[in-house]
Amino acid sequence: MSEVAPRGQASVPPSGRQLTISSGAQRAVIVEVGGGIRLYEVAGVDVLDGYGLDERCTAARGQPLIPWPNRLHRGRYEWDRQQLQTPINEVNGLNALHGYTLGHNWTVVAHGQNEAVASLRLHPQEGYPFALDLSVTYSLAPAGLTVTNTARNVGATACPYAHGAHPYITVGTAQIDESSLTVPAATYFPTDMAQIPVGRAVVKDTKYDFREGHAVGRVRIDHAFTDLTRDDDGLARVVLSSPVHDRSVAVWLDRSYPYVMIFTGDTVEPISRRRQGLGVEPMTCPPNGFATGEGVLRLEPGAAVTTRWGITPWPSD
Repeated sequence: MSEVAPRGQASVPPSGRQLTISSGAQRAVIVEVGGGIRLYEVAGVDVLDGYGLDERCTAARGQPLIPWPNRLHRGRYEWDRQQLQTPINEVNGLNALHGYTLGHNWTVVAHGQNEAVASLRLHPQEGYPFALDLSVTYSLAPAGLTVTNTARNVGATACPYAHGAHPYITVGTAQIDESSLTVPAATYFPTDMAQIPVGRAVVKDTKYDFREGHAVGRVRIDHAFTDLTRDDDGLARVVLSSPVHDRSVAVWLDRSYPYVMIFTGDTVEPISRRRQGLGVEPMTCPPNGFATGEGVLRLEPGAAVTTRWGITPWPSD
């Protein structure tokens, strides 16, 4: 177990306090800013396309997305007959992106050899006049990483809630074009110019059909998928693999996540980072869910919800 503790104001990393957890050959670094995961590696080989200690987190790498994932068009939604307007932070599409927690400082409440727990009280925000107590637990075991997320409504009124996460995975290829992808989803969400869903479509006979697994190639993906096939353990698994490197990485989702976003990284900045990692985003609601109501949970005062996702690298320990 180790911890990077800033020794002076000038040496504080852009992502704040750093917590290292480990299990066998696995090592992960959890950060204070955003409560995300900056690094995950096995025997020194990257599992996540993360970012350095001296870098600021960009493109939401490894971050929890609360109280909604992905895009909310024009930042507008209705809740209990109240019209609400959130800030716009994706100017090109006029969208509110990824909720409110990306820039917040989370508090470490527990840290052991193979587990770290961070918490945040999300006070009422512009366009979200509700209060949440949030907790995220990162645990390493021989089978890989498990991320457990809990939200409790500590306000006086019912509130809308959804959860997402934003890891970018890698299997050692220079670009994801050279890797193979399996997405066990029968349906995807076509989008408009603002990347907002305009309905549903079956993946069969489209370039988005990765159910049997095949090379990513040059296909561009920034779409949500649903109707997920789950294994006997109830988990859906998105798998990126590289036969050349004899490696694979699976992102698994428990039943709390009926949706997954796949992002080939064609618009990330800087340009040199594009398509280096694959964004695989577990989501409890689809893009624009706060506006449509699809998948959004209603948390009554005092109610709580827990969701889990994780990563299985191969080879691992």
